[in-house]
Amino acid sequence: MPVSAEQQAIPRRGFGLYVHWPFCVSKCPYCDFNSHVRERVDAARWQQAYLIEMAHYAAAGVGQGETITSVFFGGGTPSLMPPATAAAILDAAGRHWHFADDVEITLEANPNSAEAGKFAAFAAAGINRLSIGVQSFDAEVLKFLGRAHDAGEARRAIEAAAKAVPRYSFDLIYARPGQTAQSWRAELQDALSLAGDHLSLYTLTIEPNTGFAGAVARGVLQPMPSDDQAALYDLTQGILGQAGMPAYEISNHAKPGGESRHNLVYWRSGSYLGLGPGAHMRLQQPGGWQAMQNRRKPEAWLEQVESDSHGRESATPVSNAERAEEALMMGLRLAEGVYTGNFRAATGLDLEVFVPAERSAPLEAAGLLVRNPDKIVATREGRAVLDGLLARLLA
Repeated sequence: MPVSAEQQAIPRRGFGLYVHWPFCVSKCPYCDFNSHVRERVDAARWQQAYLIEMAHYAAAGVGQGETITSVFFGGGTPSLMPPATAAAILDAAGRHWHFADDVEITLEANPNSAEAGKFAAFAAAGINRLSIGVQSFDAEVLKFLGRAHDAGEARRAIEAAAKAVPRYSFDLIYARPGQTAQSWRAELQDALSLAGDHLSLYTLTIEPNTGFAGAVARGVLQPMPSDDQAALYDLTQGILGQAGMPAYEISNHAKPGGESRHNLVYWRSGSYLGLGPGAHMRLQQPGGWQAMQNRRKPEAWLEQVESDSHGRESATPVSNAERAEEALMMGLRLAEGVYTGNFRAATGLDLEVFVPAERSAPLEAAGLLVRNPDKIVATREGRAVLDGLLARLLA
């Protein structure tokens, strides 16, 4: 049977390593990540714990035969860790597994001057991509978001990243209360003048148990109405598309080849190992998929690693059907959609059977979905209403 061009071009799912550094200088009011403020961190003790947990999983055969396509130091604020810790983790990972020739090694960083001053040292440690939490270039907005840097530091950090590593990205938060289309257009043009090959643009979401959630409950903060958020989202797609950085995922934009390879592991249903407090894992093993999660509290994770060689709190088998739902929910966030070959490799199921044509046909007719024998794709309009689209597909 002849192989189509699409089948020949099916992208690799990849195997990723995630390292969670849970500490921050302060807690931002919009943040619901597993991040913690501590006066003092014993960096040597933490470094040893990461190495112990990594060795535990390597000895258990996790990732055996796999090639690591990406490493991601997330947080928290990993740029607070000593660069020597990152170097030790990468050195150990290279001994336990094989790195792809084009492995992407990303570290999340804050723009304040003390951390930006370490970018060159992180590059020497093996980091080849920086992801910088800028969030805004406006002083009042940064104050509103609880950020510890100012606009000048943000610009200098981007310049330092461009000198230190081959690739860098930064984040902005929009759809803030009172934000206008005119002001957001100006912010985007400013961002594009500083951008490398990738930008992450997130709408402000009020997450439970955050400072902003409390402010909304007290009536002192009014989120932007959903219609206004949608208008800013559409404006974003137009401006970034014209600039040659289209959305390859709902909130992420890149020049061709500039996509975050680590995040693509998640969105393409690849396997990933997580180290550190609260880290999640999805591992495709001979007996099927396993979902694992580490203990969230830093001290509890650290003590368990020192006693048991791992900080795992739970390990749950994932059925093919559950993994298939995850594959659709994650993959349809991508502009490329879900490839039938990748879907089958990740789930053992046929996409055309899991999502029968009679269920997708009305969405195709409405211009929300495109389907062919090689893949299923949510259109730009479909990705804008993805939750509703998925509800229909998975009904």
